[in-house]
Amino acid sequence: MLETLINPRHAEKKPWHMIFVGILYASLSVALADLIFLRDPVFQKHISIIVVFFTVMFSLPFMFYVIKQEEIKDIKIEEEKKLIKEHGKVLSSLLFLFLGYTIAFSLLYLILPANITSSNFKIQVETYCSINSPHNFESCVKGHLTEAEPVIKPYSIKEGMHYVSSILSNNFNVLILVLVFSFIFGAGAIFILAWNASVIAAAIGIFAKTPRGLHKGLLRYLFHGLPEMAAYFVAALAGGIISIAVIRHEFGKERFWHVLQDSLDLIILALIILIIAAFLEVFVTPLLF
Repeated sequence: MLETLINPRHAEKKPWHMIFVGILYASLSVALADLIFLRDPVFQKHISIIVVFFTVMFSLPFMFYVIKQEEIKDIKIEEEKKLIKEHGKVLSSLLFLFLGYTIAFSLLYLILPANITSSNFKIQVETYCSINSPHNFESCVKGHLTEAEPVIKPYSIKEGMHYVSSILSNNFNVLILVLVFSFIFGAGAIFILAWNASVIAAAIGIFAKTPRGLHKGLLRYLFHGLPEMAAYFVAALAGGIISIAVIRHEFGKERFWHVLQDSLDLIILALIILIIAAFLEVFVTPLLF
């Protein structure tokens, strides 16, 4: 029923409306997961994944339609600049959808009771701690980093470049997963993107500590997080476009090679955006926030 409330063509005209769709999907996902599984002694341990699973379920119809439409544009539009402009419309819609996820997850992380939050975001907090406190993982997870303010400092050039290479290594691996998921499952890359939204939301919640500090957390993590997500969405479009072209038995035809060339251009664009985002995260974010 929910998928009928959203017209993807309308989303292209007013992409910012997708913020409210993302908030709705993420909030319903948390509500359903808690309502159905919170009191179950087995499923309670896995609610943090179930929340992401519900978010993906809500989003799949929209994501599939979007990828299908972009592949049609690839066939009909030959001028590269016009094609990139058309891809940009749907990219903005997806980014606003992601932003809606992140806002809802972050706010729920902060306003729900601690025991419910620990179930809803257990694996997300563990992921955060594995990245930010690998040598103090257990105590980080146990305290959810609420007892001390996060230490944020500018890096030296040497330290920064080492951190940039580490970030890029991780982000390139995620990019490959997005490509594989979107190629094999079409709209399946939405799982990785919804998962990243929930992890960033947990990081925002840990940083903000209270709903009043939510805006600071959003600025801190979305400053470099939005470009990263843009890169993943671009890669998801590229993989999904190729997937649909193969399904339509267009392999070897002239229009298939046109689609493939456009997809390769999108992948190169995604790589460039990821590199820029990594430098922003290491050298600019600590100075501003």
